[in-house]
Amino acid sequence: MKVLFLVQKDQRAILDRLYEGVAAHCECDLRWLSSDEQRNLRRYFRREVDVAQYDRIVFFLRFKQEIRQVGFIRTIPNLVILEHDAYQNYIPCKYTGKFSAHYRKLPWARVISSGFVVTERLRSEGFDAVFVPKGYDQTQLEDQGRERDIELAFVGSTNSVAYSGRKALLDELAGVEPLVVTRTKSGEEYRDTLNRIRYFVSADVGMGEFMIKNFEAMACGCVLLAYDQGEAESQALGLLDMQNVVFYQNIAQLQQKLALLRSDPELAQRIARNGRELAVSQFSFARIGQRIVEELEPALRVRAPLSLLEKVRLKLGI
Repeated sequence: MKVLFLVQKDQRAILDRLYEGVAAHCECDLRWLSSDEQRNLRRYFRREVDVAQYDRIVFFLRFKQEIRQVGFIRTIPNLVILEHDAYQNYIPCKYTGKFSAHYRKLPWARVISSGFVVTERLRSEGFDAVFVPKGYDQTQLEDQGRERDIELAFVGSTNSVAYSGRKALLDELAGVEPLVVTRTKSGEEYRDTLNRIRYFVSADVGMGEFMIKNFEAMACGCVLLAYDQGEAESQALGLLDMQNVVFYQNIAQLQQKLALLRSDPELAQRIARNGRELAVSQFSFARIGQRIVEELEPALRVRAPLSLLEKVRLKLGI
């Protein structure tokens, strides 16, 4: 299968290993699109792409640029959209309902979503949606076996509107526990910091799925204290409370379980070990890339014929 894989050149998360994981399992033409190229996909395709060469054309681009160009995107055959932010479709934010509205204009496109429940909701709306979770960079993040001198911490951003629930929970926890909230550079500094943390607090409040940080913390040997996203999401990922992860629904429950872990270091070590083994076996970008390709292979829905106006615009390149 020959795949054109279009990704963002300037992206905060470093996802090169994910792209390599995809490329390892298909004939992949990987291209990094600049912001300007993403803003004018018609021009980029006219100059740079022969769509007839590809069995699948995969978008992993900025959603706000996609929705502005749906008229052109409708003309692209064999389209698959990889989306890590579709949870915003179902939470109060500027993109509430906009993913559904966009996909309704592209009903033949396959959507690969990183949330199981989000995927099920999209499927219930009639879309060709499949689930592949987020993961972590196995070449950058690992358990170094070092001393963990930070007991309780969160590493990452709390600034955006989508993270408002995260910030509120972390602020509340910091009022009753010695919580460290910090930012680091990507790469070695981030890896080394995770390896110093015994209990990593994941606070994906209101998102309905587990963000990349969960898998990164597990892979680095932290005990993951994860905000409970519900039984369906957890089961889809193989996450088991007090076996390979510690779930909580509020601060009081988190404190209760944290007290148990502090009093039983062997239990904490076992949870951390099981979590690391699950992350390494199932959530490395190498494995996630393979799963993405597996979801590209089944036949896509038949694309609706182009309208006369679309044909004219396509011929004229406008």
